[in-house]
Amino acid sequence: MSKVFATVEEAVADVPDGVAIMFGGFGLCGIPENLIAALHVQGTKGLTAISNNCGIDDFGLGVLLKEHQIKKMIASYVGENKTFERQMLSGELEVELNPQGTLAERIRAGGAGIQGFYTPTGVGTVIAEGKETREINGRVCILEMPLKADYAFVKAWKGDTAGNLVYRLTARNFNPIMATAGKITIAEVEELVEPGELDPDEIITPGIFVQRVVKGARYEKRIEQRTTRPRT
Repeated sequence: MSKVFATVEEAVADVPDGVAIMFGGFGLCGIPENLIAALHVQGTKGLTAISNNCGIDDFGLGVLLKEHQIKKMIASYVGENKTFERQMLSGELEVELNPQGTLAERIRAGGAGIQGFYTPTGVGTVIAEGKETREINGRVCILEMPLKADYAFVKAWKGDTAGNLVYRLTARNFNPIMATAGKITIAEVEELVEPGELDPDEIITPGIFVQRVVKGARYEKRIEQRTTRPRT
């Protein structure tokens, strides 16, 4: 059965309301922007979104948030999104904040089949409330549980029709670990090639983790805070 979908709309057509979705990317770098846009147009709602951040107000996950398609956000950094701030403070949005390294390790653990891990990060803060603690090598640690999702939306530079993925530069952030932690992983790629055209040594995500592949139509690749200096 072919993993390739002709359009992003077709790739997300059966994604139902109320599911948990991991969204790759760091800031606006390496986000599956075409898949997010298709989900926005489709109107899928009641989502639990797992992502390092929530985009900005008018791009990335911010567009889903603006239309109240996300009911819960599991994230690390959310400082660029005023809509997020407003919905969180008003109680419209359920939020679970994680230290960034803890978030990454929870996702990696979910994909690797690890049933939990202890970390000193967050001890003595609200992060530790209600969690099991244990002293290890003289340090108090808290037990963190793995994260999995119904779907993982990831973005790769190149992919082949078998689902093997290659990432480029900073876009190799949360995407590889999220690809392993979704029951159904949908990868959007900038370039789609045939099996054998990718250098095996460059493949980061093996196709066994990817159920659907689609070539993105266009990419804006926005920058959150564009900072430049005057030309001399």
